[in-house]
Amino acid sequence: MSYQVLARKWRPHSFEEMIGQEHVLRMLANALDKQRLHHAYLFTGTRGVGKTSLARLLAKCLNCETGITSKPCNTCSTCVSIDAGRFLDLLEIDAASRTKVEDTRELLDNVQYAPSQGRFKIYLIDEVHMLSGHSFNALLKTLEEPPAHVKFLLATTDPKRLPITILSRCLQFNLKRVPLEQLSQHLQHICAAENITFDIPALEQIAQAADGSVRDSLSLLDQAIAFCADKINTDDTRRMLGNAEQETIYNLLHALADADGKKLLASIAALAEHAPDFNQILETVLSVLHQIAVAQIVKDSTPSATLNAFAARFSAEDIQLYYQIALLGRRDLPLAFSPVQGFEMVMLRMLAFKPTAGSAPTAVTPPPTTAKKTVAPAPPTPAATVTSSPVVSSPSPSLDDWTKILSQLGLSGLSQVLASNCVLDKITADQVELSLSDKHITLTNKQTTSRLEEALRQYLNKPVTLKINLTSADLHTNAKQKEQLKKDQHASAVDAIATDGHVQKIIDVFGATLDINSVKAIDPT
Repeated sequence: MSYQVLARKWRPHSFEEMIGQEHVLRMLANALDKQRLHHAYLFTGTRGVGKTSLARLLAKCLNCETGITSKPCNTCSTCVSIDAGRFLDLLEIDAASRTKVEDTRELLDNVQYAPSQGRFKIYLIDEVHMLSGHSFNALLKTLEEPPAHVKFLLATTDPKRLPITILSRCLQFNLKRVPLEQLSQHLQHICAAENITFDIPALEQIAQAADGSVRDSLSLLDQAIAFCADKINTDDTRRMLGNAEQETIYNLLHALADADGKKLLASIAALAEHAPDFNQILETVLSVLHQIAVAQIVKDSTPSATLNAFAARFSAEDIQLYYQIALLGRRDLPLAFSPVQGFEMVMLRMLAFKPTAGSAPTAVTPPPTTAKKTVAPAPPTPAATVTSSPVVSSPSPSLDDWTKILSQLGLSGLSQVLASNCVLDKITADQVELSLSDKHITLTNKQTTSRLEEALRQYLNKPVTLKINLTSADLHTNAKQKEQLKKDQHASAVDAIATDGHVQKIIDVFGATLDINSVKAIDPT
């Protein structure tokens, strides 16, 4: 007897055997039991979640010889014929291969005739979004006034491509991706029924790789059975899927925590020896960072001792920054000279932006050459304060003095942004007063103000407190000055290119236009 793949062998034969679509099954069961039947049903959702299987089950429910029911008997000739794919009144059409209007009209010509075997003649059109515009028009005429003995079951992965006139004439059911835990339990049930020995973590890996698709998970399970032979184990499954070693990801995070660039590069080199998919590795890094972030906010959210240790070792700001860097790095990875080089730059970027313990974050730019005096730790002083005032008097020092001070503070990140959007009011013996526009109040969190205050203490070589006055006035800040300078540089660059003789010749000969948004000005500093 020939082997039947698991995806076909374990296709559900009743609503109870379907997993992950309880919201859809409940609506259909109630409609069937109360005989409230529609003439057209549209099932939408990603691949492998059960759209076609559910349509076939509905065909059985409508034609079962015991009557219209949500629980077909699966033993009568009609149910058996539908399961075997030989029921004459169930016409399955693949719209991807029959897109022409002539094909659609040929199918619909027989709509008027009564069913030959069952109670209803059922048209199951898979990937219905692939039909042409003329085919939709031909189908629409039948959907408007269908015969009582006809039911249309439509399935698609892309409902947005369906005309609104079609959508409005169908009952639409959106099938969701099956949750990871539910999919893993389903695989465990199948393995137990098939007498296959397995490790639960291995099946969890398969469920995760399937991304919510039941069919994909069963296809991967078939592949794992062939690859692992006697037992579906974690290591072989990981190699089959090409997943990165979880331990290697942890080694990368340990290197980041230790600020050890040599160890970080060594871990990446060890990873590269197995020629992995670095895009998938970044996905794993993102997943781990997400779990750590959740563990930092919700205590005991994960049973993993390793993740809890990372949650305690990194600050919440670190994890959020790393996640954003990895997310952008995944987008830019295809642009890198090589995948391993792109991945290295993503991880090195995390290391470069990592704050040093107990001080302001390490600046990305080289530190100023001017020597600074080191001082003993300042005695405890009141925390930085933020007050609101309707107007601000003219600051005693000029903007130029604050710009000079900013260049000596060695700030980065949000603290640098906060300082750049402030103006200096005055410096007294024990206090520094700054003004900040109230539209930037979100910058004044405890961490950023504390770092700015500490940097000012180091710069002034004395214990001072920071006071920030909020104002609605329009301040001429360092950030605004830089923004205006950038605009001026861009305008000059655009003018230089637009007046270039070669560029003008290209515009004249080819009718070209200059995309000013693509012009990048070079910072003279």
